[in-house]
Amino acid sequence: MTPTTASSGSGRYVSRLTSGALAIIMAGGRGERLKQLTISRAKPATPFGGKFRIIDFVLSNCVNSGIRQIAVLTQYKAQSLIQHVQRGWGYLRGEFGEFVDVIPAQQQTGPHWYRGTADAVFQNLDYIRGHRPKHVLVLAGDHIYTMDYGPMIAYHVEKHADVTVGVVEVARERAKEFGVLSVTEYNRVVRFTEKPSDPEPMPGRPGTALASMGIYIFNAELLETLLSADAASDDTQHDFGKNIIPGAIDKLAVFAYAFQDVRTRAQAYWRDVGTLDAYYEANMELVYVRPELNIYDEEWPIWTYQMQRPPAKFILDEDGRRGMAINSMVTGGCIVSGALVRETLLFTDVRVEERSVVQSSVVLPKVSVGRNCIVQRAILDEGCVVPDGMKIGVDRAADRLRFEVTEKGVVLVTPDMLRESA
Repeated sequence: MTPTTASSGSGRYVSRLTSGALAIIMAGGRGERLKQLTISRAKPATPFGGKFRIIDFVLSNCVNSGIRQIAVLTQYKAQSLIQHVQRGWGYLRGEFGEFVDVIPAQQQTGPHWYRGTADAVFQNLDYIRGHRPKHVLVLAGDHIYTMDYGPMIAYHVEKHADVTVGVVEVARERAKEFGVLSVTEYNRVVRFTEKPSDPEPMPGRPGTALASMGIYIFNAELLETLLSADAASDDTQHDFGKNIIPGAIDKLAVFAYAFQDVRTRAQAYWRDVGTLDAYYEANMELVYVRPELNIYDEEWPIWTYQMQRPPAKFILDEDGRRGMAINSMVTGGCIVSGALVRETLLFTDVRVEERSVVQSSVVLPKVSVGRNCIVQRAILDEGCVVPDGMKIGVDRAADRLRFEVTEKGVVLVTPDMLRESA
């Protein structure tokens, strides 16, 4: 079923703006902070939320916003990402000018792969010119959020901006992980520092900083000028956050767009799941009674590719052997056989055998948990086979010998780790 364009508070005006925009999704990062979870997949291809991939959120935002011309730039470990996009996002109609193109790194401008985010877009300028967009959105492919890009483009036009940067408020201690901005009372950007060691706080709010979401809007002709100048320079890292945006502030009209609820002006949901702890926490938030991220919103669906699987099944009804899931999310193809699943997210085709307990865990597709196991505060990677009687998340010292344990005590388990510990 093809999704329909979502309406927005700005009505037809925003619709016209979004239909003339081209979205460039940056999906080539290594995702090194996710450790072994990205050893064989790109970060945007990492499963999330029971049935999605991380990249599904930005792609859904584009389609729901009325942006139907989308390019996904890939580089590292891209096979599963390419396969997912081809299978799940092939419904757009090319004859109507709609597409999601997956563009691998091709050494378009010389004998080098992408040297940074700006270079990745520069190497595809011919592609951008061919579609003649009025505005180009450069979007990170590895964040979890729902956002209508229409009001942001309208804001860009209203301000007569050359560049507009999407921003969120974050705790100052976390701001070291992001680009940090300083703005005037009219949201004109006066400083932009990429991953500063001492982030500048917001005026009157010493514990909060203004962070870049990795969302940029450029006028198309200006983008080409900026990227060409950057490519010709030897004194650059060819990066939007480190070079393009800071270099534009003194010369151009660069504005910040606060990502807030359009009606209440409250900070909207946005998560950077770049570390194992952040990934675990963002998934676990979904099992709350009223999670901040509403993946059940019929007006803003999250689209994805999913295999056709049978319903989840809970079997056996004896004391000590009762198939149950409490305060959990369980997707298709799962079988919980005489086991207890509590405050846990089970992805597709998970099996949990009798007398086992899985608690406060994120269990990725095709995991099998044997009999008499205990699994708690863990991330079980796709394809794990947990042998009978194994305990994970019970003994921190034992876990460190076999698995990856985060600062907050979350245990990452992969199939390779299980084979090595057998």
